[in-house]
Parts: sequence; structure tokens; C-alpha cells
Amino acid sequence: MVGPMWQPQSIRLHLAAVFLIFFLLVGVLGAFSIWRLSNFNLLSADVAEVWLPTTRALGDLNNFTSDFRAIEGSNLLSADAAEATATEKTMAALDRQVAAAERSFEAIRHSAEEDDLYRTFTARWSDYRAIVNRMLGLSRADHRADALAIYGGASRTAYNAASDTLGQLTDRAVANAQVASDRLGVAYRQAFWLILLAVAIAGVMVVGALIHVGRSISGPLLDLAVRMRRLAANDVEIDVPQTERRDEIGEMAKATVVFRNNAVELMRSQRILARQAGLLEKQLGEEQRLTAMQRNFVSMASHEFRTPMTVIDAHARRLIKLRDSMPRAEIAERAGKVRSAVLRMTHLIDNLLNSSRLMDGGAAHYFQPTEVDIAALLQEVCQLHREMMPAAEIAERFAEGPMRVVGDSKLLFQVFSNLLSNAIKYSPDGGAIEVEARVGADEVVVAIADHGMGIPATDIDRLFERYRRGSNVSGIIGTGVGLYLVKMALDIHGGSVVVESKEGEGSRFTIHLPVNGTSSARARSHATAAASALTDGPLVADSSGGMQSVLTATGGGGGA
Repeated sequence: MVGPMWQPQSIRLHLAAVFLIFFLLVGVLGAFSIWRLSNFNLLSADVAEVWLPTTRALGDLNNFTSDFRAIEGSNLLSADAAEATATEKTMAALDRQVAAAERSFEAIRHSAEEDDLYRTFTARWSDYRAIVNRMLGLSRADHRADALAIYGGASRTAYNAASDTLGQLTDRAVANAQVASDRLGVAYRQAFWLILLAVAIAGVMVVGALIHVGRSISGPLLDLAVRMRRLAANDVEIDVPQTERRDEIGEMAKATVVFRNNAVELMRSQRILARQAGLLEKQLGEEQRLTAMQRNFVSMASHEFRTPMTVIDAHARRLIKLRDSMPRAEIAERAGKVRSAVLRMTHLIDNLLNSSRLMDGGAAHYFQPTEVDIAALLQEVCQLHREMMPAAEIAERFAEGPMRVVGDSKLLFQVFSNLLSNAIKYSPDGGAIEVEARVGADEVVVAIADHGMGIPATDIDRLFERYRRGSNVSGIIGTGVGLYLVKMALDIHGGSVVVESKEGEGSRFTIHLPVNGTSSARARSHATAAASALTDGPLVADSSGGMQSVLTATGGGGGA
């Protein structure tokens, strides 16, 4: 740790000095790099402006002069005057191209040796062109033999002399270009290593400055931040160093000491407030839970009991109004509908009481296994729901033969009733509800299928959890306990339920019940375990949930 004598009066001044050093370092490094790169740029310019254009011009001259010699031979071999004229035009075009290449070469600065070779080439090329012109004149005058003699003699000698001089000039230019390229490579390597050395020196200086800043500024700040986080986590047993510093860090350390002392007092007050808040929260939660249960019970009960009461009232009014003129058959029919509505209310009340016993943990005593005819029980459930929902289309498909199991008829009635009620409730657009039953291997299989809204795939795995409902059933009354009760009742019987559903297409619940049932002791063990699982949490809330589950028959096509 840096001692007090090295600590600045202000971190701002300290950082300003460090950044000024960085700025000067960057300036010096930049000036040095520019100096080295300027030398490299001069050599690059020499290559780009002299040697590349020189080699390009000499290459053109070599190509054009070679082509000219070939055209000269073609002219002598011309079969007619038109072909000879065409070759002369090509030679004129090559003359212009050679002249253009010569102008390009002359526009570039060269050494004295290169200039001497170039002048020799131009003189020899001029001699060659004079000989070619004389040969062309003989050819036009139809002195083909004399022209061929010149082509093979004086013309070839003059062309070879000019071509050799051009070759020497090209070799000299290529050699000089290679020397310039070598100088450029050496300059590049020198600049690279010198700049790399300067960067390394600058890097060492930067690392040194960063180490200094880390030890004198960022290190103490981070240490102070760690201690403040510990203090925020209620660790008041910390010491706070750096209070003797005369800069901003020292002021922060002194403020942290004050904060620590205040935190000690605050923690004492928080403990007292936390105890009081805990008691208030517990009381508030209890009141909210009781209020919610009461509100849900009243809402669900009023909704479910209103329908049969409306039926009873309507038929009673009709009977009173037409008591003198109504036929006996119609009186009997309406009395039967009144009785059906009363039966529905009685069924709801019985289910309410039975579910309350289950949810209160009385499953072990409530389970009374006897031999049950599943086909008859299903027909009773279907008939009850036809009477309660005349618009419902329920199709029964039962296999022939006995379908008897050992179980509790009331619990199984509630299982089938809940599932069928769900199938109707979660099929808002109608559609047939299929109830199927058959005998499998040592079991009776019951399936209740609808073509309603279906269950989202993400909800199926947790469908039988308590208070769990499908994510697509908002607006439809339910508590999410109905399918939980179905699962519990089937567990008591040693059976199981399988769900197949696709959102928007409907659901199919398949129930498997063992034909011989479970032994009495084993059945009561299942019942006790199910009741224990069901009564986890507040007993009153479970009871309320049980009552609501019967009244609304939650679960089914849209999820519990």
C-alpha cells in the first residue's frame, strides 16, 4: 500500500497527470512512426512512379516490336493486294503503339545509362523502319524477290540490333527495379522493428502507469467497495482502512464508517419491525384466505344452485297458472322435471358433503368397497347429466358382458360425473360427448371424450395437481381441484387415468380400474395416503376447494 506521503490531495489531479503522460507517449510514438513511414513512403513512391511504369512501357515496346516483325513477314506472304493493304494498316497501327510506348518511357526519369541505351534503341529502330519502308516499296512494285532478300538480310539484321538493345534496356530496368524493391523491403523491416520496439517501450510504460493507478486508486476503491457490500449484507463487524488518506478515497472511507455505525442501529430497529411485520403478515394472510374461500364458495354455490332452482320455479309457475286446464300428462311431465331438478340439487349437496369429508382427511373411513356394475353406474351418470343439461349430446358405447369391479360406488360416481361434467362444460360449441366402456385384461377401461377446446400441451403434465387449471380456460368457472379429486379417488381404487388432448380439437380421459379391486387393507392404505397428501396445507382452504370442485366439476376438456 502506498504511504500517505505519496498520496495526492485529489484523485482528479492524479488521473489528469497520468492521462497527460499517456497523451505525450501517444504523440511521441505517433511522430516516430510517421518519420519511419515517410521514408518507406518515399521508396514506395519511387517503385510506383518509376519502376512499375518503366517495366510496363518496356513490356509494351517488346510486344509491339515483336508483333511488327511478324506483320512484316505476313505482308511479304500476302496473296493479293487487299491482304497486303490490310497488313500495311496493321503495321501503321503498331507504329502508333510503339510511339505511344516510347512517349510513356520518355516521360519517366531514368539513369544516364538507361537513357543511352534508349537512344541507341530508337536510332536502330529508325534504321529498321527505313529498311522496312524500302522493302514495302519493292513489294508494291512487284519486286517480290528483292523484297524477300531485304527481309532475310538487312531487315533481319537491323531488327535484331534494335531488339538486342531493347533487351539490354529491359534487363537494366528490371535489375534497377529489383534493387529498388530490395531497398523498400529493408526500409519496411527497419520501420517495422523500430515501431515495434517503440510500441513495446510504450506498453511497458503503460503497464507501469496502470500498476501505479491500480495500487494507489482502483485497488483501495475496490477494497472499499467489498467492505461496503459486506456492510450492505449486514456484516457490521468490519474495519474500514484508508480513513487517514487526504483525498476522495479517504472521505469515502470516513463516510463508510458513519454508515456502518448507522447500520448497527438500523439492524436493531429492523429486527423489531420484522417481528411485528411477520405477525401482521400472518394475520393478513389468514384473513385473505378466509375471505377468498367465502367469496369462492358463495360464487360457486350460487352459480350451481341457481340453475335447478330456476327450473323448479319455472315449472311451479306453469303448474299454478294452468292448474285448471293443464292435462294430467303435462302435469306429470312437469312434475317429473321438478323432481329432476330437485334430484340435481340433492346430487350437488351429496357431492358437496362427500368431497368435504375427503378433503378433511376422512378418505380412509369414507371408502366403502363393494361390487359395482360400471355400466349401470355410467348410465346413471349420463342420465343425470342429460337431465341437468338437456342440450348435451352424450353417446354411450358399452361393450357386452359384465363390467363389475370392487370399489366405492359413490367415489366412482363422483369420478365419472366430474369428467363428464368437464367434457360438457369445456365444449362451448357443443358436439358429441362419447362415453365408452370395455373389459380389458383384468381391468375395466372407461373413456370419456369430447371435441371441445382441448388442453394445451404445456399443461398436461401438471393437470392433476391441486388448484391447477389449463391456461386456456379463463372466463370459465372452476377451482382446479376436480381432477385432483379424480386422481385421488382412482389411487384409492388402485386405478389410473390417462389424458390425450390437443388444443382446439378436444380431450380424451381413459380410466383403468382393476376388476378384482384391491384388498380392504390395501384400499384403506391407499385412502389414508391420498387423504394425507390432500390435507397438506391449511385444512379450511382444502375443504373449501373440495366443495368448489364438486359444484363446478373442474378438470375435463379444458383442464382443471
